[in-house]
Amino acid sequence: MRLRRVGRGAKPAILLLAAVLAAVCRPAPSSSEMGLREYLAPDSVRIEPIREGVTYHYLWSPRGPWAVHLVEVDLSRCDLGLHVLSAGQADGKAPGLKRLSELMLEAGSGAVAAVNGDLFTPEGQPLGTEVSRGEVRTVRRRPALAWRPGRAPWIGSVERLGDSTLVAGWPIRRHESDGRSEVISGFPELLDGGERVDEPMVSGRRTRHPRSAVGYDSRTRRLWLVVVDGRREGYSTGMSLPELAGLFEALQATEALNLDGGGSSTILIGTRIANRPSDPLGERPVANALLVRVDPAFCNLSTNP
Repeated sequence: MRLRRVGRGAKPAILLLAAVLAAVCRPAPSSSEMGLREYLAPDSVRIEPIREGVTYHYLWSPRGPWAVHLVEVDLSRCDLGLHVLSAGQADGKAPGLKRLSELMLEAGSGAVAAVNGDLFTPEGQPLGTEVSRGEVRTVRRRPALAWRPGRAPWIGSVERLGDSTLVAGWPIRRHESDGRSEVISGFPELLDGGERVDEPMVSGRRTRHPRSAVGYDSRTRRLWLVVVDGRREGYSTGMSLPELAGLFEALQATEALNLDGGGSSTILIGTRIANRPSDPLGERPVANALLVRVDPAFCNLSTNP
């Protein structure tokens, strides 16, 4: 069979055909993606697959203006899970601060994406509960997110059960590491059961600032790490807490928790800083972080307490 050479004049037609095919083959936006676009009315949208089950979304909206960074995680995949990265010592008595990029490098293989975590004292002590691989570092009665392999993420207030056990969705013994539970705190809780939590008396709650947060949709088993850039005039002003709660409502999340914001707000895709931290020197050292990790061993771990 003799092949015909395509002339130069056909190149625009070929490019047009490729564009049409790409549009036809592109998956239809999910209901959460459509809700997010309706809420933000973005001028610019970028969607970047990170690995199977993890997707990075960037949206810029003139409505704020807002620059919004989201990592979507499909937790129906048993090989995807969460891990709390701590800058402090294991005994919880020697707090410390590290940049998120430093914590990410120390996390080793399987690290996919991360967001800064809990608020902290000037000395570097987390204000809430921190548990990493079942090892209890600090305990406070504040809102927190908890996860362990085989369980859905839990968001609520950590409770004490006697002197030796805390409850963050399930019992965790303070002096007997289960090797699996992960707990990180934030404040305030934004959504509970799909409803807004009564707005607490938080300083600056209605002022726009850089924000970091985490949310979960129990129906689709999607987890969202979110950072909204702020304090950058003309690019992104940040969000108030009610606006941030509205963003998670648009995503159809059932649970959501505000994390440390301001100059701490940082989100990493691998070792790349995806957002624009507001501090003049860039990344601010933080007390801990929430990591998305891929590990096939998650699939084989028992969920029994």
